[in-house]
Amino acid sequence: MTQTIAPRVRTLVLLLLAACGLLLTTAGPASAHAALTGSDPQQGVVVDKAPDQVSLTFSEKVALSNDSLRVLDPKGKAVQQGKPSEVSGTTYAVKLHSGLPDGTYTVTYQVVSADSHPVAGAFTFSIGAPSTTSVSVSGETAGGGVVGWLYGFGRYMSYAGFIVLVGGAAFVLGCWQRGAGVRPMQRLVVGGWLTLTAATLLLLLLRGSYTGSGKVGDIFDLDLLGNVLQTKSGAALVSRLLLLAAAALFISVLFGAYDKREDEEKRDLTFGLAIGGTVVAAGLAASWAMAEHASVGLQTGIAMPVDVLHLLAVAGWLGGLTALLVALYRSEVPVESAAVRRFSQVAFGSVVALVATGVYQSWRQLGSWSAFTGTRYGQLLLVKIGLVALLVGIAFISRRWTGQLADTVVQRGKRAQQKERVPDKERVAANVSGSGSGSGKSKGAGSKGAGDSKRAAQLARQQAAMDTARQKRTRDADPNRFGLRRSVLAEAGVAVVLLAVTTVLTQTEPGRTEEDAKAATAASSSSSAGSGAVTLDMSFDTGGTDGKGVVTVDFDPARVGGNEMHVYVQRSNGRAFDIPEVKVALTLEAKKIGPLAVTPDRIATGHWSASNVQIPMAGDWKVAVTVRTSDIDQTTVSKNAQIG
Repeated sequence: MTQTIAPRVRTLVLLLLAACGLLLTTAGPASAHAALTGSDPQQGVVVDKAPDQVSLTFSEKVALSNDSLRVLDPKGKAVQQGKPSEVSGTTYAVKLHSGLPDGTYTVTYQVVSADSHPVAGAFTFSIGAPSTTSVSVSGETAGGGVVGWLYGFGRYMSYAGFIVLVGGAAFVLGCWQRGAGVRPMQRLVVGGWLTLTAATLLLLLLRGSYTGSGKVGDIFDLDLLGNVLQTKSGAALVSRLLLLAAAALFISVLFGAYDKREDEEKRDLTFGLAIGGTVVAAGLAASWAMAEHASVGLQTGIAMPVDVLHLLAVAGWLGGLTALLVALYRSEVPVESAAVRRFSQVAFGSVVALVATGVYQSWRQLGSWSAFTGTRYGQLLLVKIGLVALLVGIAFISRRWTGQLADTVVQRGKRAQQKERVPDKERVAANVSGSGSGSGKSKGAGSKGAGDSKRAAQLARQQAAMDTARQKRTRDADPNRFGLRRSVLAEAGVAVVLLAVTTVLTQTEPGRTEEDAKAATAASSSSSAGSGAVTLDMSFDTGGTDGKGVVTVDFDPARVGGNEMHVYVQRSNGRAFDIPEVKVALTLEAKKIGPLAVTPDRIATGHWSASNVQIPMAGDWKVAVTVRTSDIDQTTVSKNAQIG
């Protein structure tokens, strides 16, 4: 029975891992958890003169390197000088060389958000007038390629290793203490420790390239590794490695001295292992909380402990489920119904904690119901919720099998084995005694005696193998136990896919951040695009002969940044008024900006125009127009307009 089930289990695990690999592969580059919400100059704007610097504003604090912000001229040559620096809050800037010629410039940025994920992008602005550029902005991504895929795989394996290590050890210590002496259980927990350790080392090596160049050759760059160790993420990974050393000591005691103790001694040691194991497990969980989503944003003082509790609940449920699966399929020692019932209680408590902490995390990361369907994070979260609901449904079936599970079948099998062993032992003894009596009459009694001993040992081994096979057949004959095994196997399959979705979810921009970034971008776009042209009509009278008329000023698109301005001067009867000169001045009195003088160019009779009129800030602007109808006759009229 075991020989037919084991290949089935291996096949299912391989298929599930392939599905998870597909999920991780199609996840693409890690989504930015900080978003660009503004810039100066703004994206696509045409400025009149070259700015002294380029500044970028993000939705949260980011970490900079020497080349995080670059500005490239139309030929692709870098024109920034010095290192980028923090201006204020979440705004960062880099200085530009003076005397930059007209043309289209490309701004590229690659930074690391406060929750450890790389952020990259690019946009253009123009000085004087747009021009062709050799710089492409379409391929600016972060965390992609081979390094990005390896990093995602390492994250998945680190979560899997943590769950198996913590959940498996908790299952043995809290539910099935006999499992401490079962070899498959030992291999499972040690395998979880090895997986988590190897994945952590891999992430530490990949981190520099993952947040930087993305090149495979930079994985073993010691300078990059040194820089990583100085970051929050690097400190979290190093802390995890130190805690894994303590976890190794815990494992050695659990599967070494603990199994050899008597029941009374085990009780005291169980308490000590439980306390120590909880501290180590919480520390390992905190190595994620201190460097990822929970460490930034709203209520970090609450979010980080909640995140630790969430991870421990996941490990207690899914890790214990994995241990139960191994115990049911691979262990020669039958799992008692009491142990399964104890795990059922632990799993129920874990699910309650998982739901409570998950609700808080969902509120914190989404912020609104619309984010469930309107953001990628929300959509993935809906998939995760569906998988959890499916897992709980299967667990309910497992709980039913657990209630019907009986140890009587196994006990009857043991009694039957004991009855069958008596004649078998008698036959062995008869064979040995018969051989012994015959050897007493022969000359080679010594050599025959040794051969009889070997024969007896061989028969004993054969009998032990037969007993083990008979015990397995008796154990597997229990229909309730067989049903439990199938339902637990189904739970494990869903759990593997759930873990893959969770891994992708941790690399996805939270819905709240995405919606805030969209709102900020929309506000910026509104400021840039405006609400259409603004038209101001003002009557004037210069006081001289034929000095009356109407001046009309049009701003298009009436936005922050560059605008087209047209000035029309007409007589009272509506005909074009040919006058010597028109001047315009703009003042934002609320911010004490201006007057900003604009001298339009004459286009035709009664029509003047100026391109790229810069409005630096949205507000209620005073537009003053000076009209000169002769060498000595002129007047200034004004009107306010909301621009931007």
